[in-house]
This record gives sequence, structure tokens and C-alpha cells, in this order.
Amino acid sequence: MVAIADTRVISGNESIRARKVSVYSQSDGTSLFIMTSGLRSVRDKAVTYFEEELYEREEPYDRLFKVVNAFSDQIRRVIAEDKASLEESGLHFNIFTLIGGKMVNDKEHKLYLIYPQANWVEIGYGTPYHIIGSSGYGKPVLDRTLKFEDSMHFALKVGCLAFDSTRISAADVDFPIDVVLFFADSGKMVEHRFEREDLSEISDGWHERLRNSVTNLPSAWLDRFFDKMSGAAGSENLAVRATYPS
Repeated sequence: MVAIADTRVISGNESIRARKVSVYSQSDGTSLFIMTSGLRSVRDKAVTYFEEELYEREEPYDRLFKVVNAFSDQIRRVIAEDKASLEESGLHFNIFTLIGGKMVNDKEHKLYLIYPQANWVEIGYGTPYHIIGSSGYGKPVLDRTLKFEDSMHFALKVGCLAFDSTRISAADVDFPIDVVLFFADSGKMVEHRFEREDLSEISDGWHERLRNSVTNLPSAWLDRFFDKMSGAAGSENLAVRATYPS
């Protein structure tokens, strides 16, 4: 699995940097990541409660769905404590969560989506990716390129292109980005942060290739359309002149 999260948080008129993905390792050597979008205050409270529960456990979680249930419980706790006051202040209670990894008794690595109501679904083979947060801008890139059987190298490359498309169009998304790679064979997770200059080559290259690809698309159909429009425009101009004789 490849997880990519930006670090821009908009709070009123201020923009700050903050991590939106966290990696947790258990005493049995297994690991998982939690990625969130939505109200930062809701996220921070739910994650803090979850971490307290995780670190106080005597036995590690043996199935990832149990981790998902535990995090969902903390969301319900925050709902009970804060939802009413947030909505009285005009703020919508909002947190979406992705949890991925593989516990010791899981047959394979898993990915789950938790909704703001604290119910969840498993992301299966029919969905090679899932986006939370600003989902509309990078989705076309992923829909046109990514397949479930693609390599992690390809997934990371196209994921960064999807992020770059989102960054261009969404004011609440920007560098740096945090990347988590989960290797199913070993169960290991690797984290890395990319700054803007780290990906400037791929961003600029993607921009130029996209423009060149549009330029090189077949244009015979377009030429016929413009020829037709030119003729219509000419007729309209003649009619206007006839309406207003000198």
C-alpha cells in the first residue's frame, strides 16, 4: 500500500502545517497507519484518545478490523463530547479516516474507511485507491491510470501526480507531503516527507507533457467544427450589417 497525505491545515484566516497521517508499531512487530481529513480539533482529540487506548493495552491487536473498531469508539466519544457545541457554533462535525496495515492474524493487508458517524467499510479489490479530503481534482488522474495490480513504484508515481493536480486547484492542499509505504511481505512501513523542491522535476515535467499531449491530439474533427463556426460567424456579421445600413 501507498499512503500520501499533505500537511496544510486551514484554520480561519491562518494556514499551518500539521501531519495528517500517523504510523503505529505494536509489540508483536506489526504496524498500521491512520490518515484523517476534516476538522483538525476532532482529529486531534480522536487520535489522542486512541493512542492512550493503544499504549495501555496489554496485548496487541491481532486483527486490523479491531483497530478500526477501537478508533471508531473514540470518534463516538468525541461525538458525545463535542458535536453539539461544534454545530451550535456553525461547524459541521467532520472526520474521515483511512486505516491500513496487516495484523498478525490477518490473511492479507487491509484498508478501511471510517465515516464521520463512526461506521466503516473495507476498501476491497474493486477499488484500487480511495481519497479523503479534496477528492475531486486528483481522481481523474487515478481513474485513468491506476489498476489494482500495479506496482508500488507506479502507484507512488501516479499518486504524486494526483496530489500535484489537487495542489494546483485546491487552496487547502500543499507541500510538504508525507508518504507511507507498506510492504505486505515483511509487514514493514517506511515514512518519508517530500518538500516542494523534491518533486519540482516531476511536477514541471507532468505540466509540459500534459500540454504537449493536448497539442498532439488529432484535430481534424476540431478543424471541421471551427470551419463551420467561421462560416456561421460570417453570415451573422452580414446580417448585422444589413440591419444597420449606412
